[in-house]
Amino acid sequence: MKKSTKILLAALVLVVVAVMYTFSTYNSLVRLAENVDSKWSQVENQLQRRADLIPNLVNTVKGYAKHEKEIFETLAQARSKLLNSSTVEDKAKANDELSSAISRLLMIVENYPNLKADRTFVQLMDELSGTENRIAVARKDYNDAVKQYNMKIKVFPNVLIARMFGFEERQYFQASSQAKSVPSVDFSK
Repeated sequence: MKKSTKILLAALVLVVVAVMYTFSTYNSLVRLAENVDSKWSQVENQLQRRADLIPNLVNTVKGYAKHEKEIFETLAQARSKLLNSSTVEDKAKANDELSSAISRLLMIVENYPNLKADRTFVQLMDELSGTENRIAVARKDYNDAVKQYNMKIKVFPNVLIARMFGFEERQYFQASSQAKSVPSVDFSK
């Protein structure tokens, strides 16, 4: 074999390896991006579930606390913002507002012992509690998927391929600083 043929063959092998690596990395990035989208969908499903529970909870509390109009309006506005937000950042802010409004509602409930004994209210609170746990799990799963995806698109040489095909960093679903303080709710009174 001639030296020029060997060089040409070696160059061809390098091109084939580079193309295969590019295809493999691209497909891997697509899978990770789809995983992030899937996990985000689960976060949205759980947020929707919680938003769907709010009207029932409000109606139950309204029967006992007719003069607590402000909290009902705040809950309705927060729920509307959550349902109408589209970005991760907007959804996180709206989620924090809704969580804050729910916490205030629970504080108001303390003034109504008969409400705390109402079966419908207790059932709704159980459902809300379960939903809050599902939201926490879905957020964790989403953030884990975002971490894996973001790491993949940032390492060399993947960063070159990610930039070439327009893969961009995804946002984490982070709690606000207000969400770090746990409201004090005592149903034993």
